[in-house]
Order: sequence, then C-alpha cells, then structure tokens
Amino acid sequence: MKPDTTAELFYRAAAALTRLPWAVLRSLADALAWLWCRLDARESRVTRRNLELAFPEMDPAARARLQQAVLRTTARQALETLRLWTRPPAANLARHLGPRHGQALYDAALAAGKGVIVVAPHYGNWELLNQWLASRGPIAIVYAPPDSAVGDAFLQRVRGGDNVRQVRAEGAAVRQLLKVLKEGGAVGILPDQQPKNGDGVFVPFFGVPALTMTLVNRLAGRTGATVLYAWCERTGAGLDFSLHVEPAPAAIADPDPLLAASTLNAGIERIARRDPSQYQWTYKRYTLRPPGSGEADPYATARHPH
Repeated sequence: MKPDTTAELFYRAAAALTRLPWAVLRSLADALAWLWCRLDARESRVTRRNLELAFPEMDPAARARLQQAVLRTTARQALETLRLWTRPPAANLARHLGPRHGQALYDAALAAGKGVIVVAPHYGNWELLNQWLASRGPIAIVYAPPDSAVGDAFLQRVRGGDNVRQVRAEGAAVRQLLKVLKEGGAVGILPDQQPKNGDGVFVPFFGVPALTMTLVNRLAGRTGATVLYAWCERTGAGLDFSLHVEPAPAAIADPDPLLAASTLNAGIERIARRDPSQYQWTYKRYTLRPPGSGEADPYATARHPH
C-alpha cells in the first residue's frame, strides 16, 4: 500500500477517534499517563530524568507530582492534536483559542515586509499555534521528517494547507528559509530540539549545558528579519488556549553564536517556567554532552528505583 493511502487511513481513524466527547478523550489520556507511570515507560523515565536535571533544588515529592502532571499533559496534548488536525483550522481557532496577546505585534511585523522568524517552543499546543500562524498568512514551518514514509505523508496531510509550507530540516533547508525571509515571509522554528553535532553550540538550558541550534541567529543576521517568541498556552482542563506573541531580545540575532544561543534558551526556559507541566519534558534534550567533558548520556541509567 502506498504511503499516502496508508496515511489517509490513519487520518480517518484519528478523525473517528476524536469524534468522542473531550471528557472521554481526556479520561483515555489520563489512563495512558497512569499506565506510563505504572510501567515506568520511556515517557515516564525521560520526564523524571529531565526534571531531576532541570529542578535539582525541588523537593522530591513535589518533583514526582510534577512528573505525573507532565505525563497527563503530554497524553492529553497528543489527543488534542489529533482532534485539531482532523477539524477545520478556522473552527479550531474560533472554538479553542481565547485571548490573543500579541496578535497585532505579529501582524505588524509581517506587514513590515522584512521577514518574521517565529520561535515556537514545545510548550502548550504548538499545532494550534501553527494553525493560527497560517490564518495570518503564508508560513514556512521547519520540521524533522519522521523515519517512516507513512509518518511523513501523515504530517503532510494533517499540517498541509494553502498557507503552510513544510520545510524538511535537512540539506537545502537554510537556503529555502533565507529565500522566504528575504521575500518578507514568515518562518516557524521549533527551537528546543537537539541539532546534529556541528550544527549547534553548548549553552545552558535550565542550568545544564545543552547542544542548541544556531539557525535562528544565522537567519536573522543574514536577513534582518524580526524574531518573535510565540506559544499557545492551555488555560483549563478543556480545550481552551490563549495565544502569546512577544518580541525576542536583540541578542538572539547576535553574530556571537554562544550569546545568541544562550539568549534563545533563556527565552524558552522563561516560557517553560510559566507552567512546567505544559513543557515537553518527554524529549531527550541532553543526550549529547560537551566534547571533553567526560559526561555520560544522562538518560542511560534513568531507571526507576524499585
């Protein structure tokens, strides 16, 4: 079966599943989170280790409660996203996006014609943010393609739209993004994933050195584009979110990659600290360690002490 055909079947299955009332889907997500914790699944182990690294001063009992909250939020976000992907974006925005802080700022930056770089951390629901960005005009979104051809076809199906251009984070990506920005367009970047060795620098993230991309400052430095942070923050137990768009500090575009990357991470950390349970702690952010540090992969022994 062709990848596009299989992806369409997955899409229809997701659409059928998410026709269930949100209260039912939320209960399913909470059951999945409980199972992750009970079985000490990968999601649970990685979250626990990340929280140990990021919040070493936190009381262990409080950290365990935060871990459980993160797992609930992660599971709910997965089903939220399927629901958002299988419904018209305009309906999603009308129904689920409440206060829109900074919408005028984004519109003004786009209208200025100098290009806009949207820095969108893995916080809240970034897929709803993508739909909002596309509602304001064309945007090129950088993404890491899945290993599976079916998975890639599925992403093209659910994220596609008249105003969305998905740019694979490989090869000619930088050249494509530069072209978009020089033409006054918008680019969306998820900035808090670990780049390949050689494509970033080690700077602190929650006090721990993390290999961090230099793509944002390189694009901004070569185009003069405006850099903005943006996120959709969950505001309740239902499917209710608020939009936030804020200007990034000028140092995020500094030619010094260490200063620029440190500024980038400081902004992501500030957003994540608004409500740590809404941040993507299930991602292995710190696997690569600084050369010569002698540090081991911190996730290699992240097993639950029974």
